[in-house]
Amino acid sequence: MPVTHMLAASAGEVVACLIRVPSEVVKQRAQVSASSGTFHIFSNILCQEGIQGLYRGYKSTVLREIPFSLVQFPLWESLKALWSWRQDHVVNSWQSAVCGAFAGGFAAAVTTPLDVAKTRIMLAKAGSSTASGNILSALHAVWRTQGLSGLFAGVFPRMAAISLGGFIFLGAYDQTRSFLSELGRESP
Repeated sequence: MPVTHMLAASAGEVVACLIRVPSEVVKQRAQVSASSGTFHIFSNILCQEGIQGLYRGYKSTVLREIPFSLVQFPLWESLKALWSWRQDHVVNSWQSAVCGAFAGGFAAAVTTPLDVAKTRIMLAKAGSSTASGNILSALHAVWRTQGLSGLFAGVFPRMAAISLGGFIFLGAYDQTRSFLSELGRESP
């Protein structure tokens, strides 16, 4: 994958996180709250922490997403190239989807510690040292209290969900790209 594509994808992630992070903060707090509704949680965040409360974990989310993409997309392209070479023709969309599932699952696994740190930061009590957003401190705290298993907490569900997402998204992407390329060749 060319460097320009990777830089563009990284820039896209930075911008997408402007929307993704506030919704993730509210969602995660709703998941651990016994009875509060989503709007109540949203209002409490704004009242108690201000707009920065909605963006708690922004930096850790970006620092999870960019390495994830830097692993997933080159691996996907490499797997497709290897499969194409082995069968002596370009992979079809179904095969591309399988490559996407493997690439997504692997990228999910290796970035799970960053996901754990992001989650800890987003759910930390306001004013705590973890809430400050220091990723290395969050990782160190998990390592100190839970070891390697803590850093990889939730790795299998994360791999499963992202593998499925990679299968669907990258397979659909390749199918659509192929379809549009064919349309372009057929147009006068």
